[in-house]
Amino acid sequence: MPWQNDTMPGSVIVKVNVVATAVFTVSALAAAILFTAPWRVQGVVVSLALFSVGVCVFLWGYWSAVQRSRVDQIAVAQIYFLTHGVVPRPQRLAMWFALAVQSIVSLATALARPDTDGKPGSTLAFGILVPMLGLGLNGLLAARHGRFAPRPATTSPVPPTDPEMEQNAHHG
Repeated sequence: MPWQNDTMPGSVIVKVNVVATAVFTVSALAAAILFTAPWRVQGVVVSLALFSVGVCVFLWGYWSAVQRSRVDQIAVAQIYFLTHGVVPRPQRLAMWFALAVQSIVSLATALARPDTDGKPGSTLAFGILVPMLGLGLNGLLAARHGRFAPRPATTSPVPPTDPEMEQNAHHG
């Protein structure tokens, strides 16, 4: 598969996303189909673990993007949705596919079992948190390996000071 090109910067991030998406899909489907206590518990554990990793990766990607924004013109859509060709097409498609699968599987499994043991609310609803992983990994990939336009040069980063105003402020 083109996104598995190990020489392409960020290929590890793409692989992690694809593998994590596969793990989540198997876990969520097993929990939804079997729906016994052990399977529900593993579904919750996997969902919360992937969500936790997603939050950490999201923050890491955000921090990296902020650092790059000093010299590069970066938009939020470029970071989290990989718009405007910020990463190569094979990587972008793999990341979009993983995020779509995470979203669809989480919604489908949560809606398939709307209650647990006759009580409203399903343990499968924890899966709704998993797309945070996809968004976080998108952000990390773009922030670390994306291509952005340079930030336009400003004419004067600091306004010139008026010596007379500065003197009045000190004596004032």
